[in-house]
Amino acid sequence: MPRLPNWADVVLIPALSLLIAFVLSGLVILAIGENPIAALNMMVKGAMGSTYGWGYTLYYATNFMFTGLAFAVAFHARMFNIGAEGQAMMGGLGVALVCLAVDWPHWALALPVAVAGGVAFGALWALIPAWLQARRGSHIVITTIMFNFIAASILNYVLVNLMRPEGSMDPATARFPPGTGLPTLHDILAVAGIPFSQETPANISFLLAVIACVLVWLLIWRTRLGYGIRAYGHSEAAAVYAGISPVRIVVIAMLISGGLAGMMAINNVMGEAERLVLNAVEGAGFIGIAVALMGRNHPFGIFLASLLFGFLYQGGAELALWMSIPRELIVVIQALVILFTGALDNMVRMPLEKLFAVLQKERA
Repeated sequence: MPRLPNWADVVLIPALSLLIAFVLSGLVILAIGENPIAALNMMVKGAMGSTYGWGYTLYYATNFMFTGLAFAVAFHARMFNIGAEGQAMMGGLGVALVCLAVDWPHWALALPVAVAGGVAFGALWALIPAWLQARRGSHIVITTIMFNFIAASILNYVLVNLMRPEGSMDPATARFPPGTGLPTLHDILAVAGIPFSQETPANISFLLAVIACVLVWLLIWRTRLGYGIRAYGHSEAAAVYAGISPVRIVVIAMLISGGLAGMMAINNVMGEAERLVLNAVEGAGFIGIAVALMGRNHPFGIFLASLLFGFLYQGGAELALWMSIPRELIVVIQALVILFTGALDNMVRMPLEKLFAVLQKERA
């Protein structure tokens, strides 16, 4: 069977998968007695019809960019890092410790150190599964899943027993010093005279996520280390023959992956909540897997897929608020998108491959 053209693999298959998912979602909405066209219109207006909607869409997309990139880097080394959720939790702990350690006078001083704290804690949480995979042969999927639960337990203990302010019943840290407050997209765009809602949590972390997409592209496709990661991912035997150390690649790829997941805390912990709370990650580590798979583990594809899932999250919230559609149905719509763009990719791919094979024969 001949391979599909690159444009069909990157654009056509995800587009058809999305179309199938949305058609099935429309049928589900129709089955409960609602108008699917009105529901789609409400989602589009709620997520993209105002700067308020765009603010929340970009806020969610920022989280998914970091976790999607985290999964993609490990995937290029033939590893399924299912631990971005726990790594993002520990990254939040690192960011909180940095922000609370000093009465920061300005965010420009606090941000680089907070990034370093989030990256360090996320990377260190990924180091143990990486070492177990590289040295002991432990399966990275099993260990990273287990470490998600361990991270949640550690964070629960730390927030309840160590970092909770005196007299507070809320399992959360104290609010960060005012100097750590990040500029929002409203503040940034106001400099250029562009109006943007100031009631949304979208902040400078979105720009950091875009920069991270560019840097990951440079790393994977324009550096010697990236070549080693891709070579190992395609064939371990060939990589060893070429002098590439599997242990080094596994450990470094997982450190980078964990660090990227930990960077998500800049957005949701430092930028939005301005303190560390339980369940700050809210499942973004797992959504990042679907984002990376839909984006074909390419940074630009991850950027676009993150915007789509940001749209689904914000549009779904507006749908549940203004129409008599249960919140659980929004989860069903998101699940259908994940199902068809990830797990059922071959259901769309195989008929397309046959179609392109017939077209090529006719041309010949």
